[in-house]
Amino acid sequence: MTVLPFGLYFHIPYCFSRCRYCDFYAAGASRAVPDAYVDALLQALAGFSAALPGPPDTVYFGGGTPSLLTPAQVERLLAAAAPRSGAEVTLEANPETVTLEQLRGYRAAGVNRLSIGVQSARDSQLRALGRPHTARQAAAAFEMARQAGFDNVSGDIMLALPRYSREEFDETLSLIQGGGAAHISAYLLKIEPGSAFGRQPPAGLPDADQAAGFYLYAVERLAAAGYRQYEISSFARPGREGRHNRIYWDCGDYLGLGPAAHSCLGGKRFYYPADTAAFVAGTARPVPDGSCGAEDYLILQLRLASGLDLAEYRRRGGPDFTPRQRAFLAHCQQAGYLTLTPQRLILTPLGMIVQNAILEELI
Repeated sequence: MTVLPFGLYFHIPYCFSRCRYCDFYAAGASRAVPDAYVDALLQALAGFSAALPGPPDTVYFGGGTPSLLTPAQVERLLAAAAPRSGAEVTLEANPETVTLEQLRGYRAAGVNRLSIGVQSARDSQLRALGRPHTARQAAAAFEMARQAGFDNVSGDIMLALPRYSREEFDETLSLIQGGGAAHISAYLLKIEPGSAFGRQPPAGLPDADQAAGFYLYAVERLAAAGYRQYEISSFARPGREGRHNRIYWDCGDYLGLGPAAHSCLGGKRFYYPADTAAFVAGTARPVPDGSCGAEDYLILQLRLASGLDLAEYRRRGGPDFTPRQRAFLAHCQQAGYLTLTPQRLILTPLGMIVQNAILEELI
């Protein structure tokens, strides 16, 4: 019997300050994670012990700014999580928050993968985004990670920023590649209504065609640098693909703990309310959020460079494409947006740009 991987996510909703593009739930400005919050995570995890399929194959500390956790706090959480031997344990880190001693502490606690939020190698752009670090601090974070013993490090790049250029992308890729990153996440800036940019959009934003051009340029340059695209915004050296997010995309089992964290266990989705005070007090209760069905599988699998396995889609209850849908897909294939075979439906990088428009015709 095949045992499917299980992922555990700890949400850390604390940040130094709020980036101007961000609309994620946050608990407010902070330079540390209260021990009471870690206690609440541990209590929540204990409450699910009987419902979990087994020890986690991946653990992910996301945020917010998880690098505000102390190594001792991370050690407490990982001791309770008790991941399997060989598990991928990732912690997101902002460059301005880390020291060599701290990173060594994370490594000793069991973290074996870092995700460093770089976004841009230009300080003027970082200031415009509301990022509290500099390019020099980002480069230093990669060097400290190497010294601390991390050999699996990811870096984030934001595309199509205000007054963006190919040269800015190249500079940012050079910084991250030079830091020894095995994985890169490259994603387009999205203006979210609840963000500072949503309330007051910055000047110089690229239009949709320009943004698409930057995305395709990034895919091309990353491939030339040895980073293979395996998902819309994810690129990796061979064997360094992120395992945790793959559980999401495969509609597997994952447990998310913390305010606004989402989960899917046994095909049922649920989430915690976006209320840190209630979570810490122990009064927050998971809210049911439907099931993980064939439609979810279709949407998530089309994010992947490997595409949708049509037999598995039908096994999960997905319907055959209608004649109208097949005609639409044939037109998209001719235009270079996708490849359709009897076995798989795969979006090309060009198709990934318009994924939402394609999905509207299929669901």
